[in-house]
Amino acid sequence: MNNILETQDLGKEYRLPKGTLCVFDKLNFELEKGKIVAIMGVSGVGKSTFLNLVAGLDTPTSGNVLLEGEDVFRLNKKDMARIRNEKIGFIFQFYHLLPEFTALENVAFPLLIGGTEKKKAFERASCILQEVLLEEKTDLRPGKLSGGEQQRIAIARALVNEPKLLLADEPTGNLDWKTGQSILELIRSLHTKKDLSSIIVTHNERVAEFCDMVFSMEDGQLKLLSHP
Repeated sequence: MNNILETQDLGKEYRLPKGTLCVFDKLNFELEKGKIVAIMGVSGVGKSTFLNLVAGLDTPTSGNVLLEGEDVFRLNKKDMARIRNEKIGFIFQFYHLLPEFTALENVAFPLLIGGTEKKKAFERASCILQEVLLEEKTDLRPGKLSGGEQQRIAIARALVNEPKLLLADEPTGNLDWKTGQSILELIRSLHTKKDLSSIIVTHNERVAEFCDMVFSMEDGQLKLLSHP
């Protein structure tokens, strides 16, 4: 099996005033290249924590995260940041767009951080805004856009660096179902078009129909459910 992502005996604990909270321990997971999977579970079970660890946004208490066979937590901070910027795209539930920036500037931001020349960054950002059907909204700031449009900008921003792994944390959680469905259809389409490997964290069972495999996070482990 050709895996893009593996977690090996992954554990995460948080120290509390009255002891330790174990979110999960010895969690093992594999994502095959080209697959799109959903991770489901009730709120507070650890889905977002898992995604943050996979993205390198948080540090595990134990275990390893391998991206294309490379243990990301053995890298120094500079190389870790480079991996996140070049290989991983992240879509958040609440968009996390910069309110003072236009749609075009928001999408170009990861490229500019990575050192891409401004003209080239804006050209690439403009192209991907066309792919998410927002080419006419490039000069508008987030406050002038609907929730669905803001999420499309967030998707464009996540993909502008042409990552290999796409992570989406409740991408429809802040949207009505009709709008959310269009966002999922867009993610699925771009996943296929760009040959991505993707994980969608959700509590919505209807998201499963857009995915190749569905896992449930229960008792600190990921359990494979029936394919949708």
